[in-house]
Amino acid sequence: MSSIREKRDKGHLERAALYALQVLSLNEICDFENHLSTCTECLREIESLRTTISTFTSWPTDVLRPPQSLWKRISKRIADESGAEPLLPPARLSAKPEWEEVADGILCKVLSVDAKTSRVSMLVRLAPGGEYPPHRHAGVEELHLLHGELRIDDKKLYAGDFIRAEAGSIDHRVWSDTGCTCILVTSTEDAIL
Repeated sequence: MSSIREKRDKGHLERAALYALQVLSLNEICDFENHLSTCTECLREIESLRTTISTFTSWPTDVLRPPQSLWKRISKRIADESGAEPLLPPARLSAKPEWEEVADGILCKVLSVDAKTSRVSMLVRLAPGGEYPPHRHAGVEELHLLHGELRIDDKKLYAGDFIRAEAGSIDHRVWSDTGCTCILVTSTEDAIL
C-alpha cells in the first residue's frame, strides 16, 4: 500500500516540476491546478523550483527544448520505461529574444529578467578584439563561457569555463582577442566605472 502511495506522490511531484517548467498541455494544466488547490506538498515543490526555473524559463527554445524529432524519441523512451503516456511538446513556445548591439563589438540577447531581485540572464557575444568597460558588480555575477576565449583582468577563460564574482567586486578589464559567447547571470544594477 505504501509503495502505491509513494508512486502517486512521486508522480504528483514530477507533474509539479513539469507545471513549473510550463511544459504541461492545457488539459494537464487544468487537472494539475485542481490537484494543486489541495496539495501543500506540490505547492512547496513548485516554490522550491521557482528560483532556479526563473533564471531560464524564457531562454530560447533551441537551448532548453530539443527538436521535435528528439522530443518524440525521448518522450517515447520515458513512457516505455515508466508505463505513462508520452509527453507531447508544449503547445505554446515563447518567442525567441533578439540580439541587441549594446556597444561596439558587444551583442546581448536577454533571456530573462527578474525585476524583484534585479537579476538578468543573458547571452553575451564579444567580437574579436571586443572589450567590455570596467564595472562593479552590484550582486553575484556568474559567467559560463560557451565559445572562444575571454580575459577578465588576470584570468583567461576557455570554452566550458565558469567564473563567479561576488557582489562589490570590480572587473577592471574584460576582453576577447578571439571573440566569444557566454551565458551571464548578473545584477541589473551593475555600475560602469
